[in-house]
Amino acid sequence: MIEPHAPAPPGAPASWGEGGQSPARLPVRPGTGRFLVLAGVFVCAACGLVYELELVALASYLMGDSVTQASVVLSVMVFAMGVGSLAAKRLRCRAAAGFGTVEAVLALIGGCSAMALYAVFAWTGDWGGPWSAGPRCLLVAFSLAIGLLIGAEVPLLMELIQRIRRQDAGRAVADLFAADYVGALVGGLAFPFLLLPLLGQLTGALLTGAVNAVAGGALVLGLFRRDLSRRGRWLLLVANIVVLVLLATAAALVDDFERAARQAVYGGDVRVALRTGVQEVVLTGGTRGRPLALFLDGRLRVSSRDERLYHEALVHPAMSGGPHARVLVLGGGDGLAVREVLRHPGVERVDVIEPDPAVTRLALRDPALSALNRHALADPRVHVRTADVFCGLRHTRRTYDVVVADLPDPGITASTKLYSQEFYGLARRVLAPGGRLVVHAGPVTSRPWVFWTVEATIRAADLRTVPYRVGGRASGFAAGPDRSPNGSRAPRDWGFVLAARTPPALTLDPREPRLSTLTRASLRADARAASRTRVRGLPPSTLVHPRYAD
Repeated sequence: MIEPHAPAPPGAPASWGEGGQSPARLPVRPGTGRFLVLAGVFVCAACGLVYELELVALASYLMGDSVTQASVVLSVMVFAMGVGSLAAKRLRCRAAAGFGTVEAVLALIGGCSAMALYAVFAWTGDWGGPWSAGPRCLLVAFSLAIGLLIGAEVPLLMELIQRIRRQDAGRAVADLFAADYVGALVGGLAFPFLLLPLLGQLTGALLTGAVNAVAGGALVLGLFRRDLSRRGRWLLLVANIVVLVLLATAAALVDDFERAARQAVYGGDVRVALRTGVQEVVLTGGTRGRPLALFLDGRLRVSSRDERLYHEALVHPAMSGGPHARVLVLGGGDGLAVREVLRHPGVERVDVIEPDPAVTRLALRDPALSALNRHALADPRVHVRTADVFCGLRHTRRTYDVVVADLPDPGITASTKLYSQEFYGLARRVLAPGGRLVVHAGPVTSRPWVFWTVEATIRAADLRTVPYRVGGRASGFAAGPDRSPNGSRAPRDWGFVLAARTPPALTLDPREPRLSTLTRASLRADARAASRTRVRGLPPSTLVHPRYAD
């Protein structure tokens, strides 16, 4: 092994002594110093991956379509890392000072990125609306800045580790990247299993920034302090203290910030706000005559202003076309579709597959929501099972007269598999002879391509279909299972597809419950209106070839 102060032999790495630098003067033995540098690489890599995942998760939550958001964030970040590595070559002659500065800036930008993005979303409006250019550019800007700083770490760390103990460049790179990749593994696992469930996105990002600042500052000020001038040491120390104070202040104010941002997004009537293992659940209104609204992951799932029209149109045409003793509701943990099912005499059993138990608890215990669903989930005929809807349907062994798919919009990436040919094949398997399937397929007028892709996919599963729609506006406000909180993209209608093994009849049984607005005449008129928007020749959506986009 070559001693750190020995003259550079022929073929030694170019980094040795480059820029007039001599070997590092360490306060510890070279072996210990090398271990500490690799430990710093490990911690910084873990923090860097947390920043990436936090941007992807927050962008997917706020903007939808997680595939697109992940592609944008990761591609921009990887590109920026390459640019950052090239730019850092100019800092190699001052590697210690450069690395300390990079880590302080990275800790501040990465730690505050989630709060800044959420603030822009909350106070500028819907990211899909007229203000969308600003937030989207901000997302790209954060991805670019974080990627530049992460990329700058590698050549600087390579310079530092070679100055401790000179070795073959290939071995040095192997050691450096081994620590980097192991740190990335730890950061990648810590984000979904530790930081997100225990601290949430905002506090988790701030804590990560603090760890990043401490690790970078401690490595430079503790191990390479002799490479810095006295003034440089003080400047770096003050910079890190300022970063930590800013992050700590933001963490202390994060609860107040979340409340203010939540009110900006949802209004001032927020009664319940919780983050489950599945999604964010927010319940507003429902008291003192204010309309109740249920938001799931920022999307308006239920509004008491017009939910009755949506649920009546979803449930009653399927219940009126034949036997309906056994009913399966996919989703619908709010109990509102079940409420409509139970209005029909002759219902013997209703099974509900809901992925989030927190929603069903709210539907059972919240006074306003349970009153709205008329305590439907407490009926002894109703059996709720908590499971992923796709897997729950796959493992269902019973057959049903009616299957009601009360699911989020097909354009949401997480819901795409629930609108696939494979999913409808599973639904067909559980249909009893003469059974019917009804599917919420998104708005017809504003997105006919998506609606008719759903219809084509159901037909590809060897089911006959009858598409129909109902108008969705209520006093200028429209809600549904696929709307943004501020209503800027409110649909003009809701689209549905009724399906069966044989051509189903689109009708309402006059002997069944009296409905608030839906009639046989209006239903048939809306079905004709929907047929006029037909987009022909669309291929079906499958698990390996999804064809929906948010």
